[in-house]
Amino acid sequence: MENKNKPFSDICFLVASNSKKSYQQLSKNYSAIEPPTWALLLAQSCRSTGFKVSILDANAENLSHEDVLKRINKLNPRIVCLVVYGQNVNAGTTNMRGAVDVTNFLKDKRISCPIAFVGSHVQALPIKTLENEKNIDIVFTNEGVYALRNLLKLKEFSSNELKKIKGIAYRDVNKIKINLPEKVVPTEKMDIDLPGYAWDLLPYKNQPLDLYRSPMWHAEYDFEKRSPYASLQTSLGCVFKCDFCMINLINRNDTEEIGVAGKYSSMRFWSPDFIIKEFDKLISMGVRTIRIVDEMFLLNPKYYVPLCEKLAERNKDDKLRMWSYSRIDTVKRPEILKLVRKAGIKWLCLGIESGDKSVRLEVAKGKFEDVDVKEVIKKVHEADIDVMANYIYGLPGDTKETMKKTFDLSLELCTAGWNTYAAMALPGSQLYKNAVEKNIKLPENYEGYSFHSYETQPLPTEFLKAEEILEYRDKSFKNYHNYKPFLDKIERKFGKKATNNIKDMTKITLKRKILGDRV
Repeated sequence: MENKNKPFSDICFLVASNSKKSYQQLSKNYSAIEPPTWALLLAQSCRSTGFKVSILDANAENLSHEDVLKRINKLNPRIVCLVVYGQNVNAGTTNMRGAVDVTNFLKDKRISCPIAFVGSHVQALPIKTLENEKNIDIVFTNEGVYALRNLLKLKEFSSNELKKIKGIAYRDVNKIKINLPEKVVPTEKMDIDLPGYAWDLLPYKNQPLDLYRSPMWHAEYDFEKRSPYASLQTSLGCVFKCDFCMINLINRNDTEEIGVAGKYSSMRFWSPDFIIKEFDKLISMGVRTIRIVDEMFLLNPKYYVPLCEKLAERNKDDKLRMWSYSRIDTVKRPEILKLVRKAGIKWLCLGIESGDKSVRLEVAKGKFEDVDVKEVIKKVHEADIDVMANYIYGLPGDTKETMKKTFDLSLELCTAGWNTYAAMALPGSQLYKNAVEKNIKLPENYEGYSFHSYETQPLPTEFLKAEEILEYRDKSFKNYHNYKPFLDKIERKFGKKATNNIKDMTKITLKRKILGDRV
């Protein structure tokens, strides 16, 4: 379907819908709807250099493929870019399902412009992605900031022109070509070349960001506190090299067939003065529920201390409701925790992963094994900060005994937030590369990488089948959220309505293909 109207935008960043397949029945009320952080960053970056930009969030607006086609025809962009990043570690691959489906539909309707993909899955597997998905024209091999700008400078997207652009792989007739790598934005240029978020391009119903909703626990298990909701980053990347994680793919600087995130571990920061302006924008729009997306927010005091001090000045009424990730071995100082709480960070999401030290060592968790987990959690609670504790079942070395040890530890800690995953060999992680080399069964489709999907396919261990791991995960999820000391704690802190909402959530049973369920 050729559109000869004058282009309204140089590029349309498209966020596809995939929540129903990823979250099953949880998608209706309980799963989060995350703002498309990377679409916002890339859009603002392109706009700052003079390009006309639009964002189409089909996930937030719940748009059909036909709706997407109509919108794109109206915008008539020179190129459509599917953003398959996400806020969860598996989201880049999980989001591929919806992104590929809408791409195939658009191509079937003969959309006239090329379609590009940016995000963690294509960063990990650029060649394989183009081989498998015939309707994708271009993929970006790292964060894509400079490659995207240079791409938009081209007068046409022919093979002769595309070969000039570093940091992409593309389809040249029947051949797939990968160009030399492109650099990522260095820390000293972050404020300039990634100049904030294009909040104004997001859809909304009554007020900005009201189509987005936080995780239930972030909103104190209260549906009414979930929106409006925003998420932003104060840094990019991570200095650690955990085998199960692929977050550092944004820093990729090579063209190997399989990218492994640990190889590119590093962090880049925006200045605190620059970031506080983004918080001010959100606060002025009436947003108080905010997620700090950084993998390691509380790591470098040079950056987070002045930012928290500035946030504390803006949070004298204690209305900010924020959360951030951190490692448990970085949050031991009471004076820091006191400042964090004053800044409005009321939750810390901590990766405990396993109750067994040897299992944590097996996945390169670093010096974490020396930390007294119980004492750290106690200090966080004493600072009036709640904990969302993350655990992983089925890490290499896990047995039935170590999984039970992990669950028993979680009961003892009794944190107000509790989440657990079955270990997954996510593309871009060391676990994925190990699985490929050892010919271990991997998911057959994108949905298989979603922790909550029907198709999910966890990684087996030497001692456990994938089915055993998944069954234990699902049972422990229900057992923890029906654990009386946990429910009593929630009721004391957040009220009876919160406990009722949790009980309603646990009534939903996820169907699992490998456990023999039918849909």
